[in-house]
Parts: sequence; structure tokens; C-alpha cells
Amino acid sequence: MNRRAFLASSALFGATAVLPAKWAYAQDRAEALRVLSEGAANSFDSFSVGVNRNSLQITWNIYDRLLKFAYKPREDGTFYYDYFDIQPELAESFEVSEDQKQITFHLRKDATFHDGAPVTAEDVKWSFDRLVASPIGLAQFSTGSMTTPEQFVVVDAHTFRVDLPQPDRFALPNIALTYPIIVNSKLATQHATTEDPFASEWLKTNPAGGGAFKIERAQIGERILFSRFDDWKSGPKPGFAQVLWQTVPTAESRVASLIKGDADVVQDLPPKDVIALSDNPDIKVVGVPTSNFQFIGMNNAVAPFDDVRVRQAIAYALPYQDMLQSALFGRAQPLFGGTPGKPETTTFPQPLGYSTDLDKAKALLAEAGLADGFETSFAYELSVATVAEPVALLLQESLGKIGIRVNLEKVPAGQLGTLLQEKKVPFYFEGSTSYLADPDYFFRIFYFGDTRWNFGNYQNPEFKALVDKTRYETDKAVYDADILRMIELVKEEVPIILLWHPTLDVGLAKSVENYSYTFHRQLDLRPLSRG
Repeated sequence: MNRRAFLASSALFGATAVLPAKWAYAQDRAEALRVLSEGAANSFDSFSVGVNRNSLQITWNIYDRLLKFAYKPREDGTFYYDYFDIQPELAESFEVSEDQKQITFHLRKDATFHDGAPVTAEDVKWSFDRLVASPIGLAQFSTGSMTTPEQFVVVDAHTFRVDLPQPDRFALPNIALTYPIIVNSKLATQHATTEDPFASEWLKTNPAGGGAFKIERAQIGERILFSRFDDWKSGPKPGFAQVLWQTVPTAESRVASLIKGDADVVQDLPPKDVIALSDNPDIKVVGVPTSNFQFIGMNNAVAPFDDVRVRQAIAYALPYQDMLQSALFGRAQPLFGGTPGKPETTTFPQPLGYSTDLDKAKALLAEAGLADGFETSFAYELSVATVAEPVALLLQESLGKIGIRVNLEKVPAGQLGTLLQEKKVPFYFEGSTSYLADPDYFFRIFYFGDTRWNFGNYQNPEFKALVDKTRYETDKAVYDADILRMIELVKEEVPIILLWHPTLDVGLAKSVENYSYTFHRQLDLRPLSRG
């Protein structure tokens, strides 16, 4: 988009400095929304190599999926996704066979892609085949026992079936995630090559969807102009005809635009700005505890972190409340404190039972033969320094009181993941997100195996056996008992030290309604409207 074209579209949103702030609420803006964020999308695809989280804000809104998680209301008038309520989206209905090995989807017969082509079961199969042909997509879909194209069957033009090797409670949730977007296969295959039969390179920079919004114009990394797809059949008509999403790196500029009325939505508000905006009558601040979690990682295979007493000592030495207040101004749901040893519920994550107790920490180090402490390094990535640095400084100070001498290592943005994959970091700050809410899924991803996601490099044989055992368990009493034992183990052996679930804070103009939080933390444009 050239500058003249962009200014022409921006005028609708009151984005130019010469316009008075009140123009933002002129009649022309009744169906127009302006969104500001710090981060920018780097792709139009949802699971290609290198795709960042911000890209999901594009794919979630321009593509359909067969299924969706319903939203449930919160007390503040906003909505939160319900993991246990899965509903049809592009499919108008679905059924599961009696033996739970087949899921049959009946597509909406009037659904079309943005170019007018009808959506068929062939498009769905092609999209699912594409997913399992990708190592990234396969890694996720395999958690729902979907691994090969032969499992995806076209019954007729508007009927599609998934065949499972065994009943799997993760199959339906996987189909509602960000990965299985339904692509216009007729359009995409025009850009396929022998080396790239699913046109993945083309799809990174070109949309081929049929979702609620179309991309009108785009400058990746700077701005995206969405327009409503008025022929969308997979849900209620979105409240906004156009949405301009702009990247504004400076928090002060984003907040100033919101206060002036030039912006309608500001994503990922820094905690200090949440406090400052809380008394502004023209702005709503929505704070949602997320499925994201932040933690202190320790490589359990590397001395001295291979000694459970050392890990416990560190867990008792951390100044949790000070870290939470300094890093996030208290804007998080704590995962510290709680009941030591005994699980509180069968849900996980939950508080691990550790609170600050320096005397107990010193005693545990002495038991481990380290009464004089030891020296180590603590790493964090510069891309999350706003939160990680205050945590690191307070950790360094507190561990120094029990004799652990900590050198801080600042890792360039984008490099910590590679180091974790290679298990080269002994002690560090990190965060991640669990898409599925089942506790055994959480343990399988973050406490099991040889992937980078086994953040503690935890290799307890009993725990590994329980992870395998619970995978297809259908007896709830047996499942719950096994989960309670796994929780006991991670509370006692503390492979990683869970800190908190950070709150996702979003600033909204008072007139914007129906904000709905979903698991990937990006903005769902479809339910938003202006009051």
C-alpha cells in the first residue's frame, strides 16, 4: 500500500493528526474499529516455520475452522472461551460414532471462500492433509491421534470424516485450535510447486480463506486493514465493517491514542498503564488471567540442579511477592504459596506449595552438602526483559542470602528457544502457554520427553509411566488418582518453579462491547461491536 492509499483508508479511523479527537466518534466510525498493538504479525499462515503469535490475529479472523470453543460470560460483561463446550463453526453439525473412532462433519452447504468459490469437503481434506505434512502441524495434531492423510475422508461434497485409531479426548479440541484453518485449496494449489506441494510459501504472504473478515490491504509488520465478509455463514454477522490494526511499538503512544479517542482497542497494556487508566471514565480495562504461565527453569540433569534438595531450596528462597509486584504490578494469578505436598485439586497448573522461607532454604542446601552455596548463571531473553529483568535482579539478591552466587546472562531476542532445545541453559526465566486444559496434556508437553518444552529436563520413571497411562484412560476415578500422584511428584521434586499466570490487559474505548478472550490471547474481531 502506498502512502496516499493508506491515508485514504486511515481517514475513516481518525488516524491523521490534523483531525480533532472527537472525530473518532463521528457517524462514519460506527462500524469501524482501530486496534493498536506493540507486536506485529509476520505471516498470513497459522503454523508455518517461524510464524509468530501475532499472526494468529490474522488467521483467526480470515479463516474458518470446523469447530470452535464457545464463549461464556464473565461478571464484567466480557467473555472467556469455554474449553469444555465445543460447537460447530464451518461445520453446521457433527457426530461421534458409538465406538468414538469416527467423527463426521456436515459442512454448511452455502459457505463460500472470499473469492466466491464454494467450500467443499475436498478443501477440508486438503487443509488437514497440509497440516499433518508439516512437522509443526503434525506435532500438534498427533496429540489428538491424527497423523496421516488416510485418516481424513471425503464422504461427499459436504460431508467429511476423521478416522481415529482409538478414542481420543483430544481430537475434538485439536480441531478447534489455531492450526486446522480451512484453506481454499483450488486457489492455493495454483501456487504449489514440486518442492512445496501445499503452497506453504505462498500462503505465508497471501490469504486464501473464507472467514468472517477479508484482508483489504496489508503491510506486514506495520498495518492490516480488514473488511467484513458479508457472505460469511459460520456465525453471526460481525459488528464492524472495517478494522484497522496498526503496530505502534511505543506504549506511551498507544495509550495516548486510546485516551484521545483515536484508538478503540489497545492490546497488551503494560501493568503500569493499567493502573493509570483505571480511573478514566471513557476507557474500559479488561484484565483476564490467561493460560500463559511464567516460571523459573532448572535443568534437572545438570549439577547441582540434579539434586531435588537444591531445587527445593531455590523454591523456598525466591521473593515471590516482591517479584510479582516489581515485574507485573501484581497483575497475575499466583502459582506460588498454596498447600505443600498434597494436591489442592486435580487441575494443573496449581500453586506448588512453596513460599519464601530462607531458613528452610539454607537447611536444604546444607543437607545437599552445599552449606557454602555455589555459583551459577541465570538467563533470560531480552525480548521479555520488562518482566524478566526485575525477576532476575530480585532472584539474584535473594539467592545471595543463602550463598548462591548468580551471574545474570541476557540472551538476544529469539535465541533462548534454541538454547533450551539443546539443553544448554542450567537456570533461567521463561514462559509458555498450554492450548488444551487437561492436566495430563500439560504434563505430557512440559514435564515429559526430550523436547525443548520439557523445561526442567525432568526424567522421573514413575512420572513418565503415569503420563503414558493417563493418555487414553477412560475411567475417571483411575484418571483422577493418577493425576493426583503426578501433581504430588512435581510439587515434591519441583522440576520447574511455577510463578504465575500473567493477566492479559486490554484497553477498550467505552463504546466497544463484547470483548471475548480466547486461548491464543490474540483479538477475536468477530464478536466485537460498538454500543
